[in-house]
Amino acid sequence: MSQASLAAFGNYYAGRTVLVTGHTGFKGSWLCVWLKALGARVIGYALPPITEPSMFRLCGLEQQLTHVVGDIRDHGHLAQVIAQHRPEIIIHLAAQALVVESLRNPRETFEVNFMGSMNVLDLAVRSDFVSAVVAITSDKCYRNVGWEWGYREIDPLGGVEAYSASKAAAENGIGAYQHPAFQAGMTGGPRVVPIASARAGNVVGGGDWSEGRLVPDVARAISARRPIALRSPNATRPWQHVLEPLSGYLWLGAKLATAAEPTRYASGWNFGPIDRGVHPVLDVVQRMVQAWPAPDSPIEVGHVDMSEAMLLALDCSKARSHLGWSASWDINQTVAATAGWYRRYYEDRNADMLAFSTGQIEQYIADARALGQAWAR
Repeated sequence: MSQASLAAFGNYYAGRTVLVTGHTGFKGSWLCVWLKALGARVIGYALPPITEPSMFRLCGLEQQLTHVVGDIRDHGHLAQVIAQHRPEIIIHLAAQALVVESLRNPRETFEVNFMGSMNVLDLAVRSDFVSAVVAITSDKCYRNVGWEWGYREIDPLGGVEAYSASKAAAENGIGAYQHPAFQAGMTGGPRVVPIASARAGNVVGGGDWSEGRLVPDVARAISARRPIALRSPNATRPWQHVLEPLSGYLWLGAKLATAAEPTRYASGWNFGPIDRGVHPVLDVVQRMVQAWPAPDSPIEVGHVDMSEAMLLALDCSKARSHLGWSASWDINQTVAATAGWYRRYYEDRNADMLAFSTGQIEQYIADARALGQAWAR
């Protein structure tokens, strides 16, 4: 990466020890690639990848960082890892992230998403070395009432199924740990660990093979020259490339750790695309087919499921105003980068996907810098 790219986020991460939970997942793998490129010492704590293939394995990340296999619900094991490696900052991504799975196993979803998060916060606050925690939840933590505008950080939390409800519960727990008085009651001391939660909308990008997600399904269909079947072509989503929220998480972490007032950034933050990032499913699929010419993969629209919420978007005014953060890629750049990653993988199985992914990160940083993004200067 260029020297300008290495200096992103105020050069905070160079030489820092960062614990990433959930590092074997889609977002976690991209985050680790970026942190390694920035010169961080990365400790990963997660279960093995749940998909095959996986970005984690394709990028050879097991050889690039300290890879610890562990369950986020195992407080004792997590405590040992944190005590051994003494991370300066924790970015907590480990989660049961699939809505379909939450319907099958609601109890496990609550255990992972709520108690797993509380384990991380408990150990961070009781340490004498963690400088900040960024805990990732989801846009689904908001009580979805079907309105047409974006949800704000002050809007009510809640959910009517296990995934959303578990994320809302995690947010409530994080809110308690954020308070200095709560931390003082735990430790009996004056030290405050600044903790922030981050809520991102729908993310896409190369390297995702999760079950039941649109873009991986489209990539598989195109690569196999099969028709692309759509269930809800008119459903709208706030599409953003995975690098968009990750840039927000990294910038938020740097701000938390370096602010003169520890609690200045210790709150909830939305990271989503600008308004033009909200597009119907059919439009996004058509763009992906154009970016990755697929004459053998016609789009087939089947029975439309009207039970889905037709709009879910975030208001990111707070991040724009107080972090100087906003999305950098429009829908065309987002789809082009996503299709380009899958096309490289499927058309050249010997490709160096770590180098290719790092190259996409560098291009994203350059585009963000051209837009004057505060974190990319």
